[in-house]
Amino acid sequence: MSGSSAVLPAREAAPLGVLSMCGRLESVLVVSPGTVGWDERADWRRLGYRRPPNGEAAARQHREFTENLRAPGVEVIELGEAIGGAWSFDLTPDAVYCHDASLPSPRGMILLRPGKPARRGEPDFHRAVFAARGIPVVGAIAAPGVAEGGDLVWLDDRTLLAGEGYRTDAAGIAQLAALLARDGVEVVPAPLPHGEGPDRCLHLMSLLSVLDARTLLADPELLAVPTLRRLSDHGFEIVPIAVEERGTMAANVLALGDGKLLALRANRRTNERLETAGYRVRSYEGSEISHNGSGGPTCLTRPLRRETP
Repeated sequence: MSGSSAVLPAREAAPLGVLSMCGRLESVLVVSPGTVGWDERADWRRLGYRRPPNGEAAARQHREFTENLRAPGVEVIELGEAIGGAWSFDLTPDAVYCHDASLPSPRGMILLRPGKPARRGEPDFHRAVFAARGIPVVGAIAAPGVAEGGDLVWLDDRTLLAGEGYRTDAAGIAQLAALLARDGVEVVPAPLPHGEGPDRCLHLMSLLSVLDARTLLADPELLAVPTLRRLSDHGFEIVPIAVEERGTMAANVLALGDGKLLALRANRRTNERLETAGYRVRSYEGSEISHNGSGGPTCLTRPLRRETP
């Protein structure tokens, strides 16, 4: 069905509780590096990585990352284990950034269509996990549209900000708007800058993260004026990143709820600003699992359940 949303049969769904980026996090999906072949044999240049993947370092850093999630009581579910038994999907190391292949909606999950061609097998992986856990899938983005979760930010349960760039395009945004219209959700496009170009990942969540219902961490110099105005109209205040940490994804932090955040340890000055603003920051070493593949803490999780903030 070229150019239209592939709507799947409707099923009654229990609320997933994830139409928020900042309520207390209760349950997340993750993908361990070993599950998807994060090692030096990967075609890292084609994937846009900065150097050959180091599987040992990735595994160590991912363990620290998930320990930081479990410490405040978050349930952590590994996608490969969630399916169980033997399975075969067309996956690359990028699949560790499991935020990108699906999106929660009021009635169930929406399967996305990554703008990066090497990632096109990931939505089927997510579909299998959702089927195994009894989570309904209510729609999917169809060609030629593309959309990735890293470009999709819930400002509240009725407003989805959608970064329009190389990974999420106008056709994908239009399909999301059609799928979510039944739920009374407005999808607001947010134009993205060129950055380092189409071969490098610049998602909307490379530029902003929701900290609580009224506060964002952001890189305002790279946000378009209409986006900044929309955020202001929503009543958000901005904690600006330390600009010198832009290259290490300082604007990408994961809200755990109750004023707790999970951030990359390398961004010390930005993390200090967050602590000065009253947040409690947990951190992890991400030189391999985050910086090499350009995926921060939000990218490494697909939240399934959050408390309403």
